[in-house]
Amino acid sequence: MTAEKASWEKKRGSRLNRLALTLVFVLALLGGCLGVLETGAQTSGNQTQSPQDVPDAPSAVQPPSETPAPPPPARPPEETKPAPVERNPWTNQPVNKTETEPGSEPAAETPAPPPMPPVKTVPPSTSNKPGSNQQDQLYTLVVHSNFVQVPVTVKYKDGRSVDGLLSTDFSVYENGIKQKLSFFSADPFALSVAIVLDLGMPDAAVQEVNQTFSALVGAFAPYDDVALYTYSSTVSQVTDFTGATQKLVALLNQMKTERGRNNGVPVTSGPMQSGPEINGIPVGQPTQPVNTPPREAHVLNDAILQAALDLRKRDRTRRKIIFVISDGREYGSKASYSDVLRVLLSNEIQVRAVAVSSAALPLYDRLERLRLPKQGYDNILPKYTYATGAGQPYAKLTRNTIENAYAEAMSEARNQYTLGYTPAPPKTPTKSAKREIEVRVDHPGLVIEAKDAYYPVPAAR
Repeated sequence: MTAEKASWEKKRGSRLNRLALTLVFVLALLGGCLGVLETGAQTSGNQTQSPQDVPDAPSAVQPPSETPAPPPPARPPEETKPAPVERNPWTNQPVNKTETEPGSEPAAETPAPPPMPPVKTVPPSTSNKPGSNQQDQLYTLVVHSNFVQVPVTVKYKDGRSVDGLLSTDFSVYENGIKQKLSFFSADPFALSVAIVLDLGMPDAAVQEVNQTFSALVGAFAPYDDVALYTYSSTVSQVTDFTGATQKLVALLNQMKTERGRNNGVPVTSGPMQSGPEINGIPVGQPTQPVNTPPREAHVLNDAILQAALDLRKRDRTRRKIIFVISDGREYGSKASYSDVLRVLLSNEIQVRAVAVSSAALPLYDRLERLRLPKQGYDNILPKYTYATGAGQPYAKLTRNTIENAYAEAMSEARNQYTLGYTPAPPKTPTKSAKREIEVRVDHPGLVIEAKDAYYPVPAAR
């Protein structure tokens, strides 16, 4: 019995040892699980910023997640300051800079787009010619324009203007061929006016005109462009095109001191001029020599030409007028009447005039027809005014009538009917570049004032 008891005790001790080892293993396993649960609880608490209870024992069922806390409020706009934008000094484009996280590859920097080159349009059907500047050709635009504009004044026989006409009342013929009107207007136009003032008239006439300068300025609207020219034996431009402002008034006031020519008899001889004399007859000569004074130049053609060359640069939307205040005498100009008229008709310029001094005398225009060849013109103004469509010059002798003529001339120029058309090709080509124009109105007994011809302008480049 003793041996059996000893054997049983030995087996019992062995079982207790295995039980103890098993208990130690279980306790160690429970301790590890508790550590993992406690670490997870702390992590969850840090993320949700709210305390949670740690369970006493692990559970196979996961508790439901709590509602997440709302995000922190954003800063007010006044506290938010935009970061400064760094730009490329060469392209003036913003530089895209991104911060890279540790352990990650740096992001590829987006290159800034190059600046857009200037757009250069080349007209169709053009090619670079040898020896030509390609840069100039890139900016050259060919424009073909043959639109013809015809200002027209319609009056009754007593001189009153006819208002209220329609486009259907007018017909335009070019070289005998009826044209189709593509433009019609009865609205007033802004004016670009070149005043040409004659200082070669007799002094009495010049002083009479000097007293009318205030009425001359009052004849223009604030939106008109006005330039001033003077002439006698030479031409001078007093002021460039500007509005009818105080500057023009001041210049005209300064010109009130200008004097005209003296009407006295020229002195062609004097004591001892032709040597010794006996009874008024030079020694050695049978008769008294005749001394003829040189004729004074009066360059009206040159004055109108210079005004026309400056006036043609003005905007085509304005009506271009040369307003002459003169007695109409012409002598000694370098430019001929036909050359000046060609410039006027090629650039749609009218000549309107106030004839003063001797040109305002009754029946003076009939005496002009008796002009001697190569002796100049005593009054060339009607030739210019009729050819450019302005009709008869205003012949005025007194100060009041001159002042009234200023307002009447500018009002008539501003309020003309305006016809426009694109000329049809002629049936038979002509050698002359001049195109004859005839304007008709479908009402009998009316006076029509319009230019009688024009010269086509070459295609502009």
